[in-house]
Amino acid sequence: MNPIQINDQAHDNQKKAWRVLKQSGIAEIWKEAGCRVNLVGSLRMGLLASHRDIDLHVYSSGITVERSFAIAAKIAINPKVTEIRCINGLHTSEHCISWHALYKDDDGHIWQFDIIHIEEGSEYDGFFEHMADRIIEVMTSEQRETILRLKFETPEDCDYHGVEYYEAVIADGISDWSGLEKWVAEHRSKAPYYWVP
Repeated sequence: MNPIQINDQAHDNQKKAWRVLKQSGIAEIWKEAGCRVNLVGSLRMGLLASHRDIDLHVYSSGITVERSFAIAAKIAINPKVTEIRCINGLHTSEHCISWHALYKDDDGHIWQFDIIHIEEGSEYDGFFEHMADRIIEVMTSEQRETILRLKFETPEDCDYHGVEYYEAVIADGISDWSGLEKWVAEHRSKAPYYWVP
């Protein structure tokens, strides 16, 4: 794919993602439950490529498993939601419950919604929104093009995280697939950390 094709394909996929987000009603369900809802991740940054995922961080005070499950149950009513998984992290320093919902769009494509229900005022309240805004602020048009190209070049069975592309390209100047493979292997051998430019 040449740069024009990469940009056009990414733009088209992002338009589809916004349409799916609206049609699913998932964000509205959390808002109606009294939660603050923020878009994070690749769609917020204009860096969604071929991977159909939408990331939402939702915040409320006094989260309980029962309350979070009650909200997720309203999402499950939608017949286009084919699967929901939950990871309870309320007992960890992240003070959250992670929901992962699969949603089938009108064309039969499966989108994954990653919804993190976070305790309001906790350590990670707003952290990833800030990370996304900083990436948008510092990223050049050339770096954006490189990130999108590398994402499109990534094999479907390769599980790289979005932030790995962003740090590799923006912080360390990685510009090709072999360099990214080596960079990811080296960084995954280090202790986990959250990168913000």
